[in-house]
Amino acid sequence: MKKWGGFSKGIKRRWLVNNLSIIAVLVLLIFAISSTALGQYYTNSVRSSLQNRAAATSRIVNRYMAESYDAFYYYAGNLVNDFSDKDKIEMQVIDRYGRVMFSSTGLSAGFVPTADDVSQAMNTGSIATFSGDDLLTGEHIMAVTAPVFTENSSFIGGVRYVTSLRLLDKQLTELNVILFFVTLLVIVLIVITNQFFIRSIVNPVLQINELARRIAHGQYGARLDVAFDDEIGELCTTINNMSTEIARMEKVKNDFISSVSHELRTPLTAIGGWAETIESDLSDTQTATAGLEIIKKETRRLSQMVEELLDFSRIESGALKLQTELFDLRGELYDAVFTYNEMLRQNGLYIEYNESPEPVMVVGDRNRLKQVFLNIIDNAGKYGADGDSVGISITREGPNAVVKIADHGQGIPENELPFVKEKFYKGSSARGRGAGIGLAVCNEIIAMHDGTLDVSSVYGEGTEITITIPAETGESTGTI
Repeated sequence: MKKWGGFSKGIKRRWLVNNLSIIAVLVLLIFAISSTALGQYYTNSVRSSLQNRAAATSRIVNRYMAESYDAFYYYAGNLVNDFSDKDKIEMQVIDRYGRVMFSSTGLSAGFVPTADDVSQAMNTGSIATFSGDDLLTGEHIMAVTAPVFTENSSFIGGVRYVTSLRLLDKQLTELNVILFFVTLLVIVLIVITNQFFIRSIVNPVLQINELARRIAHGQYGARLDVAFDDEIGELCTTINNMSTEIARMEKVKNDFISSVSHELRTPLTAIGGWAETIESDLSDTQTATAGLEIIKKETRRLSQMVEELLDFSRIESGALKLQTELFDLRGELYDAVFTYNEMLRQNGLYIEYNESPEPVMVVGDRNRLKQVFLNIIDNAGKYGADGDSVGISITREGPNAVVKIADHGQGIPENELPFVKEKFYKGSSARGRGAGIGLAVCNEIIAMHDGTLDVSSVYGEGTEITITIPAETGESTGTI
């Protein structure tokens, strides 16, 4: 399991690097933006409050206390003395030279503030704001100065509010700490939830790899538990189907090898046995003749089987080529009927042959199509022995040439019918012999002619095979 553990760590590492790192950067970026926005919000709130207060006080002074400098001086002093929020905010009154005349903190008059809000208000004639460290005290402050004018619009002084930002900075620090831990908690939760997510992917992948290893060691048919109804579940289902199909194909292969071995052994045993019989008594010409006939028959059977295997190999490798020409398909079908007529008669069957009175021209490989007809008529002789006839017909139906070969034998069980054209498949019939690839080869040859081979059967009544290939009217030769 060390190998699979490394694989798991590899996926987790890639996930952390490629996904969680991006998520972490995004979350930290959101934290930075939120922290900055939060600081600006509270700072702007304090600034706006001080500016509104300074503007309101400046309007009052402008209206009631700016008739003369003496009136301004008198009323400003009273205004500062009566200031009620002196424990939170310092109120100052500035003279026309930018010096502090009065202060709610009781500081001595006459000093010039180091912050530039006073000079800006004097120079611009509008409210000015300063935020930073006071050079005298070193404290982080915010100051707002609103100018005061006389009735003839001459600058007479200003109203200044100063507040310490120490509590605001402390609150912002606390909020940033809380926000940081919330961000950290979010990242941790994302990591934890992603661990579960990664595990939900990694564990099935590990199971799939384990199943693949078992299949590679020959445990065909092994299956996975499908625990998810998603892409992973679909993958597990596909792997299960693949495993089942491999097991089925392995069984088919083993059955094929066993069947071919048996089919080869039977004629070889007959050939060897009759060869020894003839050799033991060369003077018995009647026995020798019968034995040689059997040897020839079994040799032809072996040749046919080997030819089927070679054809199958060529089809599988794509090496089978068709030598095409334009010809009348009736001739090849008739030759196949003539070839098997005597064999079918010996089996107690007769052929009902019907052909179109008009030529049925096709472009194809006449030898391969004749091979198909011979194979199917041979099957009709094997499996149709319970009947009394084999029906064979050829017609042209629209643009197609249609060949039908039907027997009235035992038929094919309904559950076996979908598989009869598959490679290596052999039905349950006791009369079946061969490698189980004859009909599969026929189907491939017909498909190479752009045609179809259809099998219909009623168990206990017989089987009909219908071959349909495109008919032609012109002339054509070549290779496909």
